[in-house]
Formats: sequence, C-alpha cells, structure tokens
Amino acid sequence: MNDVKLGIDKIVDVAERIRRLEVQGATNIALTAVKALNEYVQESVFKDRASKLSEVSEARSVLSTSRETEPYMRNAIKYFEWKLRNANWETREGLREVSKKILDELILNFEKSHTAIISFGSKRILDGDCILTHCHSSTVNDMLKLAKRNGSSFSVIVTETRPLYQGRITARELIEAGIETTLIVDSAARSFIKSVDLVIVGADAITSEGNVINKIGTSMIALIAHEARIPFYTISSLLKFDPQTVYGEFESIEERNSFEVWADPPEGLCIANPAFDITKRDYIHGIICEEGVISPHSILEAVYRRYPWVFTTVDN
Repeated sequence: MNDVKLGIDKIVDVAERIRRLEVQGATNIALTAVKALNEYVQESVFKDRASKLSEVSEARSVLSTSRETEPYMRNAIKYFEWKLRNANWETREGLREVSKKILDELILNFEKSHTAIISFGSKRILDGDCILTHCHSSTVNDMLKLAKRNGSSFSVIVTETRPLYQGRITARELIEAGIETTLIVDSAARSFIKSVDLVIVGADAITSEGNVINKIGTSMIALIAHEARIPFYTISSLLKFDPQTVYGEFESIEERNSFEVWADPPEGLCIANPAFDITKRDYIHGIICEEGVISPHSILEAVYRRYPWVFTTVDN
C-alpha cells in the first residue's frame, strides 16, 4: 500500500507542476504526463492485472484534472491507458515492456506529426510576408524557423500576451533564430493589422464544431483580421481535438489566479483572469495539422480518419 501511495504521490506532484505552469506548451505537458504514467507503471509494485489497471486509471484521472484546457494531454494519456488495457500481458515484466513500447510509440507519433505540421505551415510563408502571432506556440516558432531555413525572407509581429507575457518568449526565440521581429502590446494589434499578410496562432483545444480555444485575446485578433480581410490560420496537432465536445459538452475555459493580473490590487476589487477564449470557425481560414491544411468544418472527419481511438471509451 505504501509503494502504491508513493507512486501516486509522484503523479500528484507532476499534476501540480502542470497546474502551476512549471510545465508549459501542450506537447511538453502531454509528454510529461505520459512519461509520468510510464514511470509509475515501471516502479510500482505489481499485484495482478486488474489491480494495476485500476491504479493506472486513478493516475490518469489525477493528471487529467491538472489543467482544464488540455485535451492534448488528456488524449495522450487516454491512448496510453487504452493501449495498456488492450495489450496482452499478465506479469510485471510483460506490463513494463508494453508500457515502454506505448511511450515510445507516442513519442514517435508526436515527433512525426510535429515534423509534418511545421512542413505544411512553412509553405504558407512567402518572401516579403509579415506574419502576426499571439502568445507562445513552439509549433508556430518551429514552423517560422523552418521557413527561414528554407530561404524565405519575412518578418513577424508578436503580441506581448498579457498577463504572463508569453509573447516575450516567442520574440526572444525568433530573434535568436535571426528572424526580423517586432513586439507590440496586445491592444495595438488593430493598428498593425494592415501591414500583416497573414496571422498564424497555435491552439490549446479544438471543438467538434471546428472552433479553436487559444490564449485569451486570440478571438479579438481573429475579428481584427476578419475585418481587414487578412487570412487567419491555426497550427495544431489534431490530438488537441476535444472528443467531449461531440457529446454536447463545452470546452472548459480555465480561470487563472488574479495575482497574475495584479499582485496587490485595491481591497474589494474583483479581477477576472480567463486564460483562453474561443475563436469561431467562421474566422479561421484553415487549420494547419498533420493532415495538411484543412477547413475547420472538416475537423471531425480528419480526427476520425487519423485517430479513431479518440472516440472510444476507456473501460474502468
């Protein structure tokens, strides 16, 4: 019992690190979670198949609730448990072998998908283009760096992205990559939109309707781009699709601590700090994903074709 408790404590610790934003970026969060599950399986005491699957299910539940708007992580750890339940093993050695194989498979899939996504996206960047992006997306940055390596000459406008200033991370990485970059305050986006050729942002979640949940302020920029007739793209893995939205549920919007906005506000002041907002599919020209550039209207078809297991139920 103590060994099981110790293992769960490690899972809880990882979940807390994710909740406190010590692990950032959807891919990093998903990798951290599945690696934690594999480590839990490798190190915990083996009793029997049923007991072990119950423990894995509990660990997955702990990780799943660490962040509300993280379907990429939830899909990854769901796949881990689903594959574990459908694999043929009865001993600790067999379980450990299967677990490591699933982890390696997921990591390989992440890498292959990422390579395909940034390759498709880089082809949208033409000489002389000015790209506007919001917040920090490792996929967006890797796509821009690839376009630069492939010989495209372009510039980027980056919003600072209040209240945590993730745009500064983006700007620093792009400058270090030799890409001409301008940082602006979020509220200046409309003033600069006429000098922009296209907008490319990441995504934290995609709904069954093809709407995109991303860092707060994204929908404002999409509306500005729509008004100015500037193409607006989201670049994202299809694993950020939230299958629960198929069944009528809304994607949760995480409310962050108010101290991120104002550490010592006047007494009695209410501060709202939603981390994300929803950009309607009508303002999205395309989703750049591992399938290519698709219409947001076709998201269900694309996910089902690529990852049909997303729609399955993991038995308890």
